[in-house]
Amino acid sequence: MSKLTPLDILNQVYGYPCFVGQQETVINHVLAGNSALALMPTGGGKSLCYQIPALLLDGVTIVVSPLIALMQDQVATLLEYGIGAVYLSSALSPEENQRSLSKVRAGQVKLIYLTPERLTNDWFISFLQNLKISLFAIDEAHCVSHWGHDFRPEYQRLNTLAKLFPKVPRLALTATADYYTKIDILHFLQLKEAAIFATSFNRVNLYYAAQEKNNGKKQLLDYVHKHKSDSGIIYCNSRKKVDDVAAFLQGNGINAINYHAGLDNVVRADHQNQFLQSSSALMVATVAFGLGIDKPDVRYVYHFDMPRSIDSFYQESGRAGRDGMAANSIVNYGFKEIYELSQMILESEVSDLKKRYELDKLKKMIAYCDSLQCRRQSLLHALGEQSESCGHCDVCLNQQNLIDGSVLAQKILSAIYRMQQKFAITQVIDVLRGKASIAVQVWEHHKLSTFGIASEHSEKELRRSIRQLYSQNLIDIDFTNGALKLNANSLPVLRGIQSVWFKKNPAKITEGINSQQWLKTELEERIYQNLLNWRHSMAIRHKVSHHAILSDRSLREILNNRPQTLADLNQIYGIGQVKLERMGGDILNLLQY
Repeated sequence: MSKLTPLDILNQVYGYPCFVGQQETVINHVLAGNSALALMPTGGGKSLCYQIPALLLDGVTIVVSPLIALMQDQVATLLEYGIGAVYLSSALSPEENQRSLSKVRAGQVKLIYLTPERLTNDWFISFLQNLKISLFAIDEAHCVSHWGHDFRPEYQRLNTLAKLFPKVPRLALTATADYYTKIDILHFLQLKEAAIFATSFNRVNLYYAAQEKNNGKKQLLDYVHKHKSDSGIIYCNSRKKVDDVAAFLQGNGINAINYHAGLDNVVRADHQNQFLQSSSALMVATVAFGLGIDKPDVRYVYHFDMPRSIDSFYQESGRAGRDGMAANSIVNYGFKEIYELSQMILESEVSDLKKRYELDKLKKMIAYCDSLQCRRQSLLHALGEQSESCGHCDVCLNQQNLIDGSVLAQKILSAIYRMQQKFAITQVIDVLRGKASIAVQVWEHHKLSTFGIASEHSEKELRRSIRQLYSQNLIDIDFTNGALKLNANSLPVLRGIQSVWFKKNPAKITEGINSQQWLKTELEERIYQNLLNWRHSMAIRHKVSHHAILSDRSLREILNNRPQTLADLNQIYGIGQVKLERMGGDILNLLQY
């Protein structure tokens, strides 16, 4: 083992001043030869927990990753730090894979990245058994669980590692895992006696907001125009909508790229590369995009459609602001999507137990969107963590006026009851507003005492109020036919024992973060643009993503501190010894004004 300490490696190789969260604790635990499960938020520096041990321990570290693109990106970044790393992939030619294996045999490699499928190959297992392996790192470990939102059956085959390599520690890492997913990780990866290190899931640099969808494309375009210099990800729930939204943005002069599983592999790879190389491109995508994508400077994640679960939302929104700088998470939502997503779950070919589990996750997502309390507090509570109000989400900043909706709630619940809990929202609203539609007359609902009882409210107001009753768990919805139903929580409201509060108006998104508002003078803008242009040309020359050269955070520190010497530059976040030697002179020259 090297005589250097983890902090030495952090400072000298990566150029970071200090560890964050439980990084150092996990690293020391692994260096002592122990296995562990590390639960850390996206952007929490999980990769350092195995990369630093890899550099300090004798032998080679094996990193299991679900995506080829992620492996490519991480290896390219490590090479920029002067760290020996390779990835093995079916996407590479046999000659390229052989060259990588030759480097491993020659002792030139400290980290090997591969997909879990390769560890089921007998020849490759035999190859590994002839190496000195220091650590198995299993990234995105939630993929092992069928409860998780990214289940990959091949991850469950990694349970053989404990038997084949009993003396090699295993480190499983994930950014999100509820109770059931965590149990699966410990079981399938044979980590039942391993230590568990859990860091708070609170992403303090993210601004959270949600808005009712009302002309969704216009809402999106308005937002994008306000953040035109920023890189963002826009999630849609279908391939068709991805293509439609991307074309709409392109037609309005926005540099938008589409991504989904229906595109050709070559096209997908090209679009992903375009996004990674740009500091202002927008990726319009299904959830097929993003798992493990390492682009630290994504300034916002905008959910054009409501996510399917609170866990998916946390994972997807966490792709913003991985560099630790301020970023935004925006969600559009509406009743139509609640039905659509519920139908998708009910029609999926999974067990009834899994359907109930997924419907519960969806309901938590709905509660987040319609939350009357701090958005961050609502999210963390859904993830099993307690938190105080943050003071800077849309709910906290807007100080929304709430109205006592108890009487209106009683009217809605009474109508549902008198309609025998058999009818969907449209007919319930027609009855409440006194609209004698054909369906209302056929069922003689115009004769009910609740007919017209809420005629002073618009259809939109009633639809919003019914959705809020559902999100507050005061009614249920039978998604097989859309019927609104009472539940055990409805009775205290009907009896006047429990008050109900509604949002007075749809939430307005308070302006979030615009990444270049901090530039104060024309000179600063000119220097910063020169730094961006230099980084872009270096990324092209080295065939890596621009953040592998230097992160936005590093560029900002350079501009703010204006280092005069290489020693000054070595104090900048993210500039280690190798980068200092390769790029230091160029950077100092760019600052000569």
